[in-house]
Amino acid sequence: MTQVLPPLNALRAFEAAARLQSVSQAAEQLHVTHGAVSRQLRALEEHLGVALFVKDGRGLKLTDAGVRLRDVSSEAFERLRVVCSELQQGQAEAPFVLACPGSLLARWFIPRLDRLNRELPELRLQLSASEGELDPRRAGVDATLWFAEPPWPADMQVFELAVEHIGPVLSPRYGRFAALHQAPAAALLGEPLLHTSSRPQAWPSWAASNGLDAGALKLGQGFEHLYYLLEAAAAGLGVAIAPQQLVADDLAAGRLVAPWGFVATPARLALWVPARRLDKRAQCLAEWLRGELAG
Repeated sequence: MTQVLPPLNALRAFEAAARLQSVSQAAEQLHVTHGAVSRQLRALEEHLGVALFVKDGRGLKLTDAGVRLRDVSSEAFERLRVVCSELQQGQAEAPFVLACPGSLLARWFIPRLDRLNRELPELRLQLSASEGELDPRRAGVDATLWFAEPPWPADMQVFELAVEHIGPVLSPRYGRFAALHQAPAAALLGEPLLHTSSRPQAWPSWAASNGLDAGALKLGQGFEHLYYLLEAAAAGLGVAIAPQQLVADDLAAGRLVAPWGFVATPARLALWVPARRLDKRAQCLAEWLRGELAG
């Protein structure tokens, strides 16, 4: 028959009282009351069916059983302290692995990576890029940065960073730029539009937000990933649609133009962290990202 171990709180109270030879000092170290430690000691004695302390004047003295338990519990708790300290130190020294779509990494994150490393050196960031479906629960990943729509799953801590805005963009190098860049949004209904299979609803969603008939859209060249779509637009191959955050630098440099602006979608750019692996570095990264996106 397997012996049921006493409650951990009772063992902690005993170990502290036996080590310090004082109930009052044990209570102070454990941040509880004198009465709470006394109750835990009585509960432990009742569980074991033996006396662990006897009165010795105004203090307490360990019985033979108490000495035996003290020696074992002291060693066990010290080993626990050492291992927990090593685990915490290892966590602090391990790199923080961030997964994100390759398009977000290339077009927004990498241009800011040097500044992030300077401002958050303790993060020791390691990036994991993917253009496929990301899994924020994947082993070896501390956090995932991506666009997604609420509601958020209960097993994830989700730091919302920015509302997603999408809109059409084109390059001044595009052959029909002069005819389009001052035309109303409806002019795009007759234009062969660049699109990506990873975001098939982007164009219809934008059309609906602008009061246009999504069924009248004419799709042209398609691309598997958003990164290639935007590279094609920058090369002057046509009109693409993209999240504003991913083309912000291109717009500022004049490589792309957004004549029709951007509209909000239900999605959010957010940092997803498995609740069981949440640490303070995720909070620091989320605050830094939020500041960069607001700047």
